Amino acid sequence: MNNSKSQSGISRAVKGYFSQNWGILLGLLVLCVIFSIFGSNFLTTNNLLNLLRTCATNCYLAIGVQMAIILAGIDLTGGALAAFTGVMTVAAFEWWGMPVGVAVAMGVLFGLVIGFLNGAIVAYTGIHPFVVTLAMQSICRGTAYLVANGSPVTAYGQDAFAEIGQGSIGPVPLPVVYMIIFLILDYFFLNKTKTGRHIYAVGGNEVSARFSGINVNKIKILVWTISGTLAGFCGVVLASRMSSGQPDTGQGYETDAIAAAVLGGTSFFGGTGSVGGLLIGVLIIGLISNGLNLMHVNSYWQYVLKGIIIIAAVYVDMIKQKKQNAAK
Repeated sequence: MNNSKSQSGISRAVKGYFSQNWGILLGLLVLCVIFSIFGSNFLTTNNLLNLLRTCATNCYLAIGVQMAIILAGIDLTGGALAAFTGVMTVAAFEWWGMPVGVAVAMGVLFGLVIGFLNGAIVAYTGIHPFVVTLAMQSICRGTAYLVANGSPVTAYGQDAFAEIGQGSIGPVPLPVVYMIIFLILDYFFLNKTKTGRHIYAVGGNEVSARFSGINVNKIKILVWTISGTLAGFCGVVLASRMSSGQPDTGQGYETDAIAAAVLGGTSFFGGTGSVGGLLIGVLIIGLISNGLNLMHVNSYWQYVLKGIIIIAAVYVDMIKQKKQNAAK
């Protein structure tokens, strides 16, 4: 009896997922078909693994960005913060003699602290998250250049550090394993915990959330702290993959993360967003970059296309909001 209930519950969840995301799933399928036909080597194992590595890096940032957007906010710090933590991590063990494990923990901790500062400023000053995180983006990027003196900080012969971003479990790259773990944790956090429900409540109506007893400031600080921590981890993984901390890395990464979130159905009006939709959005953004490269399309067109995608996704969201408001 319990097994049949469990199976029916899973069946409803799967049907609900496909009915909710059929549009972007269809878009994902169309892109796969197009790039399979016109992109040389698209379906090779090496290319698919490279695609997943790229998607993994974007996914770390997109998880945090999605939470911020669910709160009707934004986080523009991701790419610059990843560059900063990558530089600091490699500098810690190459220049300052720290053990690799301590340096990695320090890099992630820097991300956590910057994220906490973002959240605290947003919560207690009332400054819009766009302004706060744009300013922090500039601070992180500038500090990365200052620490590295404008040049990459190279990691020499550190196998333990290289394993973080270059290792694999069987054929699956470790960055992809991290992505899967983070997505699972994100799903349970947002859907199965009281704090996750509070995030949706604050994003849906902050005033009502305050009157219902939710500590809104605490929720805001927590969300941007998570986002910063994930950006810090992203920086460590990128530095490990490139065997160096590069102050100019991560440029435009926040755009990819935002595009993935809004493509996945996260509303800029707040209160809406799903982990399943986010995953599809991440895959689509990764596919666009990978497929256009294989088709030898000028990489600058990627920026144009991603900008169009963001505008189109937000416009569709606006139309949906108007219809929902009219129906009330």
